[in-house]
Amino acid sequence: MAAELIGEIRKTRIVLEKIDSFYREFKTTDFQILGKKKSSGIILAEIIADFYTCTETLFLRISRFFENSLRLEKWHSDLLRKMTLEIGGVRKAVISERTYMILLEFMKFRHFKRYYFESDYDWDKLDFLEKKYNEVKPLLERDIGEFEAFLNELGKNEI
Repeated sequence: MAAELIGEIRKTRIVLEKIDSFYREFKTTDFQILGKKKSSGIILAEIIADFYTCTETLFLRISRFFENSLRLEKWHSDLLRKMTLEIGGVRKAVISERTYMILLEFMKFRHFKRYYFESDYDWDKLDFLEKKYNEVKPLLERDIGEFEAFLNELGKNEI
């Protein structure tokens, strides 16, 4: 049922807002004191990874709802790419190409972060990702909002 997926989307939007609130609070308080230190790099890296993981989890739920198949060996990149596809008679695209390109950077970073066991992050990369985070957040909000509206229409036809 579309109503269940709409509930998952709304729940995810709340979690994404909590992540963003934490990010904004961190940037205006602790980061002002710490500056570009190891500990602040770890926090920013975690925020970006959590933001992407939360988004990816929603995409996985959408994919399962519409029974999209994913290749096991590359399911993360396969899933993200499929969210850009409009599937005629089934669903609209979940995200725009611009949103996809930015989220692809986050997916690559999360993969790197998982297997990079040092905690000295490259501040040029973190600055770049932070800039992209601030760009993608409103794009993702718009994309998810439009997809939720699509699901609401779809739900009207279910009965």
